Amino acid sequence: MDRDGNGASLQRGGQEVKPVARFENVTKSYGRRVVLDGLSLDIPEGSIVGLLGENGAGKTTAIKILLGLTTPDGGTSEVFGLDSVQHGVAIRRRVGYVPEQPVMYDWMRVWQVGWFASGFYPPGYLERFGKLIAQFSLESQQRIRSLSKGGRARLALALALAHDPELLVLDEPTSGLDPIVRRDFLTGMVERAAENKSVLLSSHQIGEVERIADIVAILRDGRIRLIERLDTLKNEVRVLSVSLEAEEGDLPVDGEVLHEERSLRQWRALIRASEPDKLWGLREHPAVQTLDIRSPSLEEVFVAIMTGRMASASSPDLQEAAVR
Repeated sequence: MDRDGNGASLQRGGQEVKPVARFENVTKSYGRRVVLDGLSLDIPEGSIVGLLGENGAGKTTAIKILLGLTTPDGGTSEVFGLDSVQHGVAIRRRVGYVPEQPVMYDWMRVWQVGWFASGFYPPGYLERFGKLIAQFSLESQQRIRSLSKGGRARLALALALAHDPELLVLDEPTSGLDPIVRRDFLTGMVERAAENKSVLLSSHQIGEVERIADIVAILRDGRIRLIERLDTLKNEVRVLSVSLEAEEGDLPVDGEVLHEERSLRQWRALIRASEPDKLWGLREHPAVQTLDIRSPSLEEVFVAIMTGRMASASSPDLQEAAVR
């Protein structure tokens, strides 16, 4: 199911949508360990791009390269047309960034962190910061050392959103948030995209990405293995389960075989078809005994790419992927 990193259509309403950020053939290694191996990915303006991958897949490294916090070994990345290596500081002033493990001064109070950060941004930051910490149920006089993991995550979100960034980059942003705050946060991300703001969301929570993302990119072994609009996945991709009368070669499928498994007289496959209903025509093939067609969940697609195995919705593979 390998697809090039720029495989997603940057179209909205029949018009091309320019990317607000871009990776082009980015490579990065630490010693002999290859972390990114030719990463290419566009973040279209006004979209929410969900970047999925296992722990250690290179998601955090990619984000740091995009923001000019880490230098790539090869390739280029840019944000707002600015090269990440040459203009990292200017990029970070226009981007809201929530790292997986925010670093803060434990002795500071919540309001002091906001005051300190406001010096790097235009007027209005502190006022918006105050509204955000109230929204996230944070006390302005509370010291950072006393905040729970969820409290630190909420504070990091407030700091990232207070300057109304054009691009929001989130690395596991809802870790530690209670369900109500997480729901409100995800709703806010959808609202930002509706205002033509862009979001890059790196997460291991597949259901979270499926709920809000416009585009899903799956990173494996340092490369984007699938990038597709979520509505295309839902509308055009199907799981086929076929029982055969006898062992058979390739079946004539009216679509693109993204992934398949064969076992004696059983054939299971992920198929992309512009007209999925036509897949039912396989029932007329003399070798086909039974045929089942259904829409896959994003978890099923993820598991197929990451493990090379097809899985049913109740499979332990999916349960494991859901909590990674």
